[in-house]
Amino acid sequence: MPSNMSTSIALTAVAFLLVSDLTNAERVLGAYIFQRHGDRTAKAWPPTKLTSLGYSQEYMTGSFFHDRYISANSSYKIDGISTDIVSLAQITASAPQDDVIENSGVGFLQGLYPPAGSVAEETLRNGTTVEVPLNGYQLIPMSDVQSGSGSEDNSWLQSTSSCGKAIISSNNYFDSKSYESLLSDTRMLYQSLEPLVNETFSASKLSYKNAYSIWDLLHVALIHNSTTSFPSSTILNDTVIQELLVLANEHELNLAYNSSDPIRAIAGMTLAGEVLTALNETITSGGKSKLNVQFGAYAPFLSYFGLAELSPHNVNFTGIPNYASSMAWELVTDDEGTEIPATSDIRVRFLFHNGTSIEGSTQLQTYALFGQSTIELSWAQFVDETRKISIQSQDEWCQACGNSTGICASSSGAGDNSSSSSSADSCSGRGMSLGVAGVIGAMVTLGVLVGLLVLSMIVFGLRFVPKSAVAGSHRGSDASTVPVMKTTAA
Repeated sequence: MPSNMSTSIALTAVAFLLVSDLTNAERVLGAYIFQRHGDRTAKAWPPTKLTSLGYSQEYMTGSFFHDRYISANSSYKIDGISTDIVSLAQITASAPQDDVIENSGVGFLQGLYPPAGSVAEETLRNGTTVEVPLNGYQLIPMSDVQSGSGSEDNSWLQSTSSCGKAIISSNNYFDSKSYESLLSDTRMLYQSLEPLVNETFSASKLSYKNAYSIWDLLHVALIHNSTTSFPSSTILNDTVIQELLVLANEHELNLAYNSSDPIRAIAGMTLAGEVLTALNETITSGGKSKLNVQFGAYAPFLSYFGLAELSPHNVNFTGIPNYASSMAWELVTDDEGTEIPATSDIRVRFLFHNGTSIEGSTQLQTYALFGQSTIELSWAQFVDETRKISIQSQDEWCQACGNSTGICASSSGAGDNSSSSSSADSCSGRGMSLGVAGVIGAMVTLGVLVGLLVLSMIVFGLRFVPKSAVAGSHRGSDASTVPVMKTTAA
């Protein structure tokens, strides 16, 4: 018995070491984070503003991702990423033009790459030491994304999508039997809230049709308003609060995703394309691009949850994510080299946390995408599945949305799936290239000018004579070949 027990213990120890070695051998090659903004003021009272609580939430979440992806001591550190001073070639940050979302991004990035202190100091040639302001504050620029601008000043989910077919699709929900049923069944519930919200919503607006706006107003009040200015205990008890949240979740999920009408999930389709493009750039650049962070509202979360088949399998993906929630896609490999391995050795895993990642006992959790049974997908499988649900170019977006004005005015609309770069080289449905069109245009213009010149010579009696006849002894080496115009008597 003792001998068998010793053997068992030894085998267990060997197995533990092997698992540890496998864990340590894994390399994170890159990551993409989609981050919801922090706590804000109510949408019913625009302009919305990021609160101090919201700024703090984003800073703490950025600090969490610093500890996961940037810190030299992390087992999930992105391979080769700069740990102290940010390398702008390695990181890309983006946000729509929206005060709440952009300011959330600033707070997050401050936590992601905190002030570098004396590490950021520079010594000039003359020996002078220059200290960076604010203890080495690091600046990370954010680029603009096209969708979502001003989203936090609008209460309707599709208000900033600009996608014609998506707007129509979401509006179709208001004609559905399920909507009509909830509108009728909840009328008394919403009417009972009038004493709490009558300064913002008239009685005619208190219905399921405004489920999210009403919930949002009360949710903000429960966080920020004092008990004297918001006496909610008699009307807004725990049961009512939970019911209003469930209704708001149902309302917004139905506006963001519909399995029989995928265009409704345009926000998630666009995000999926951006994630695929960014992760592919990490691979094709040899790892030069390492981390992408995009900031946004809750619509892309709900849309992506549906498209990636997360919501049908997990109740956590059927509701509006909390402030400062995070989605992340990681590129990982077991290859022990220092370079980007073959794509056959690369896997992708998806992670999500509902709320700031420093709250609660759970942080980022991994979930299986696309209804698969495995947490991690091979790169090839991730690409194939993502292409089915994503939009990857402006032309694809215009075609899917049925838009023909604005940014889509120059799109071919011919039904092809060419990239935005290739579409820029073609003109309208006639297939004429911009180069050829330009040449033809120039020739037509030249012909018109020549015709006008000839007509002017006939009318005014003009003719061409050699410059020598006018310039006399001042002609140069090519004077006789330069024609000048001279007026003669009729």
